[in-house]
Amino acid sequence: MRAMSSFDVALVLPLRGPAGIFGPSAELCAELAAEEVNRAGGVLGRELRLVPVDGGAPPHEVAAEVGALVAAGAVQGVTGWHISTVRQAVAPRVAGRVPYVYTALYEGGERAEGVFLTSETPDVQLFPAMSLLGGERSVRDWYIVGNDYVWPRRTARAARRYATGAGMTVSGESYVPLGTHDFAGVLRRIERSGADAVLMLLVGMDAVRFNRAFARSGLAARCLRLSTLMDENMLLASGASATADLFSTAGFFASMITPENLDFHGRYAARFGPEAPPLGSLGESCHEGVLLLAALVERAGVLDLGAIGANAESVCYEGPRGLLRLRQRHVNQRIYLAEARGVEFDVLTQLP
Repeated sequence: MRAMSSFDVALVLPLRGPAGIFGPSAELCAELAAEEVNRAGGVLGRELRLVPVDGGAPPHEVAAEVGALVAAGAVQGVTGWHISTVRQAVAPRVAGRVPYVYTALYEGGERAEGVFLTSETPDVQLFPAMSLLGGERSVRDWYIVGNDYVWPRRTARAARRYATGAGMTVSGESYVPLGTHDFAGVLRRIERSGADAVLMLLVGMDAVRFNRAFARSGLAARCLRLSTLMDENMLLASGASATADLFSTAGFFASMITPENLDFHGRYAARFGPEAPPLGSLGESCHEGVLLLAALVERAGVLDLGAIGANAESVCYEGPRGLLRLRQRHVNQRIYLAEARGVEFDVLTQLP
């Protein structure tokens, strides 16, 4: 490195709770990106170092920890995958102070100063998938199942608007606390609703338990499922018997056959070995987050947040999803629809 100091980044990942299932792969993907950035010269000549923060803790605790790191000058940036309630707590603590790259798909509408977003929003992810399934599978009636917090609630509101405009209906909704184990009551309501599709807005192990219960109920013979948050680790944990007629939409799937993805798989396997946690879209997003954060600072040439924001629209970087650019502080990317085949995803098409 050309400089003695480092560029330290708070890496906020779920290490407990329902989202903890993909925390290990997310941490390794971020670590791989940091190592690659450093081999290329670091960030403004400084070594990029990751400072892990448990994003599975209560949101106010996460925000307090990240805020203390920023206030002490211990980190010069923040990134990672964590749920929207954590982002809403963290963003005010760091706004206007350091760049914050949020890598989770979310409900849209984030406006805090210095927050940049790598993942999907309903307008480019959910709506095209609902439209395609409506046409290809004659889906007309949806039932929404989600965890009871901001991302599922606001995404459901957007889904209802879209369904009405597209000649579809939403016949019912159920929201459960994070960490729910018993879905019997939800499944009975789905059965009574007569819906022919379920929109799943469940996190991590909650989605896994729902998938298993859904399969046991026999509803899979009547209802397809669409999730905007279903990665390969969650699919594997659900089991092949629980994934029939399950669809997912995302900007990345581990099974995609592209030069960038094949190269990413090779680097991940070479670095962490055959026993490493499976690659998935949610873990991969943290690789994107580190790359984007480094690119933002490099393009600005300084750590000043005003300069970083002023140059953001001209930033591009190349990662497992290909060459990507920012538009209105969001990464502009291709979105795909995939169908579960046992415990793997078969990518069907790129969404318009």
